Amino acid sequence: MATGNKMETLGDLQQFKESMLANVDKLSPYEESRVKFDGLVSEAQERSREQAALTAAKQESSRQFEESLREAQRLATVLRFAIKELFGADSEKLVEFGLKPFRGKARKKKEPEVPLPEAPAPATAVPAE
Repeated sequence: MATGNKMETLGDLQQFKESMLANVDKLSPYEESRVKFDGLVSEAQERSREQAALTAAKQESSRQFEESLREAQRLATVLRFAIKELFGADSEKLVEFGLKPFRGKARKKKEPEVPLPEAPAPATAVPAE
């Protein structure tokens, strides 16, 4: 059941419960079942309130978790720079911290130069005699 349908169902049951309560004198043969039904509807309402409170708490907890992660990432960035400063940008010790030491720029391999084909000489016009 979708949440909307559950709330509609609970509303319908609550309305039915109130109708039964208004006619309790006419429903005396079903008193035991009515009382049980009343208890079940009340319990469902309480569970619905509890679920809403837990959903709100979960959302707040998720927000706090995300904020903690953001702050930890910011501080980790600062600490990474501090560690590079402490050990040196080219120190192999950086690998222990998950950082890449500076090992110099990779040199480009020289490709053999291939001479370009010469362009044909432009044709000169021969003067007409």
